[in-house]
Amino acid sequence: MRACRREPVPHTPVWFMRQAGRSLPEYHKVREGIPMLESCQRPDLVAEITLQPVRRHGVDAAIYFSDIVVPLKAIGIDLDIKPGVGPVVQDPIRSRADLARLRDLTPDDVAYVTEAIGLLTAELGATPLIGFAGAPFTLASYLVEGGPSRNHEHTKALMYGDPQLWADLLDRLAEITSAFLKVQIEAGASAVQLFDSWVGALAPADYRRSVLPASAKVFRAVESYGVPRIHFGVGSGELLGLMGEAGADVVGVDWRVPLDEAVRRVGPGKALQGNLDPAVLFATPEAVMTKTDEVLEAAAGLDGHVFNLGHGVLPTTDPDALTRLVEYVHARTASA
Repeated sequence: MRACRREPVPHTPVWFMRQAGRSLPEYHKVREGIPMLESCQRPDLVAEITLQPVRRHGVDAAIYFSDIVVPLKAIGIDLDIKPGVGPVVQDPIRSRADLARLRDLTPDDVAYVTEAIGLLTAELGATPLIGFAGAPFTLASYLVEGGPSRNHEHTKALMYGDPQLWADLLDRLAEITSAFLKVQIEAGASAVQLFDSWVGALAPADYRRSVLPASAKVFRAVESYGVPRIHFGVGSGELLGLMGEAGADVVGVDWRVPLDEAVRRVGPGKALQGNLDPAVLFATPEAVMTKTDEVLEAAAGLDGHVFNLGHGVLPTTDPDALTRLVEYVHARTASA
């Protein structure tokens, strides 16, 4: 929390995106036979999975175990998370009439989130819990495409071909996302992260015109709570300054841009998060340390740094490599 607020810290804090999940054998054991969306709706299971990496790795923050499509499922969108594919929407949203299916999200729609966070904050003590949500653009892409997409053809066709419908769609998703984050904060989340997983598919001009207003609306909606707000996108090197403009306190950086260059692009007044390449963890321990040193050296002049990977933990990552990485960053950055 201090690093997010650009305050002095005893060592650089560490957490990992997707730390609660596929790389841990205890995760596979506890989730055996339980579909993904069902597991996100069971408070006891959510709490257990969220706590697993904190116990194993000694990370400095937990991140709430969920999926970015959970609020869409909660308001009645017919979707499922298919193994090996990802979220699949039965009837994509591509017309103005389809907008009516995106009703407001209420706390009662996600009562299991409130219950799970209550369980977690009681267990975590001083360890912060990060809540999260999908950003409007990424949610829109899933809804319009009907699932994951390499080229986002339908999404861009709508964005360019009917800009008013696109703006209305993202504004509606900003309302839903804001409500989902508010539920998490009011239940006890210490910080929140907005994931814009697909935003790297956009040129800066398109982001500024067609995406930035909706993301900024989300950050404004939760500003009064005073919790740190983190903004992360993949392949977003050309968008870092604009993503900072959207209103986050911390900008996540993937592995493609060194942190000393990222701070120049983002500008002053923001902490940075990142940014070791997740694939580095498959190299020898010595190579991992060398690449970690490069990240820490690039971050040496930052006014606030949260160490993370440049994207999520890969499913076949050795959990012991993550534990060693946490220990190494803590030791390497400890104040004398």
